Amino acid sequence: MACNLFSSLCFRATKRSLKKNHFCLPIVKLQQLNFSTTQQLRSGGIDFYDTASEAISDITDGSKLLVGGFGLCGIPENLIAALLKKNTKDLTLVSNNAGVDDFGLGLLLKQRQVKRMISSYVGENAEFERQFLSGELEVELTPQGTLAERIRAGGAGIPAFFTPTGYGTLIHKGGAPIKYNNDGSIGVASKAREIKRISSNFLQNVVIHCNFSKTP
Repeated sequence: MACNLFSSLCFRATKRSLKKNHFCLPIVKLQQLNFSTTQQLRSGGIDFYDTASEAISDITDGSKLLVGGFGLCGIPENLIAALLKKNTKDLTLVSNNAGVDDFGLGLLLKQRQVKRMISSYVGENAEFERQFLSGELEVELTPQGTLAERIRAGGAGIPAFFTPTGYGTLIHKGGAPIKYNNDGSIGVASKAREIKRISSNFLQNVVIHCNFSKTP
């Protein structure tokens, strides 16, 4: 994996009693970047792409994507931009959040490319709210820790696990709205979960599998 990196960083320190001072770091040029696992990954059939468009070229309509990041930090901005350009439709996105109106996954929502969101936090996106309440978007809210474990367990070959989180709520009993009808009634509701009594009451969580995962 090779890259050319040019960076010039300038910092300005200002104090009330002193004149402005400028501190500049020298330009750094990195000709070759190789990680200890690069050759191992290549030999194991892992592909490296030159552009984001090439990396998402085989993502088709209806795919389920795991999208990295927490909030707006660490999200795959270039891959999202490539999906916008390709205009892939009916996506199921599994992510901590749904972005905001003009950044992150919110851009895919605005372009009507998302069918379902599986997230733990979706509170800062007005377009997300509009689509969900008008019946245009399916939403599966999942606690953050449970979401992380549903992904991890899926990769480990575990079909389901039990957690006390959500016991006694609509997540446990069923009936939480996943999709609304145009008239505001619930079109698709969550199903009741299996409960086991261990040290206390635990409810079942089915793991998440995906077609692709996206990280920066």
